[in-house]
Amino acid sequence: MRVTIARRHFYFHPAEVEKAMNGVAPEPVTGGSVDIGGVRYPLMQVGAVITRQDRRDFNAGEVQRAMQALGFPLHAATSQ
Repeated sequence: MRVTIARRHFYFHPAEVEKAMNGVAPEPVTGGSVDIGGVRYPLMQVGAVITRQDRRDFNAGEVQRAMQALGFPLHAATSQ
């Protein structure tokens, strides 16, 4: 599926995202997050891993839309 992150087009299959995130230790979740392979990852961490771009180049909303399009369960940021 084609998704756009940081004005660049990427073609991902959900299995490719799962493979890329396999073995990656999740960072602490402080905002929105996504479940990939039974692990909850921050959206920005996932975006950086799958696109190999600097986190300053995109925002969490772009990654959220991409993960939603690919069918991954999303979690809103929790207020503390």
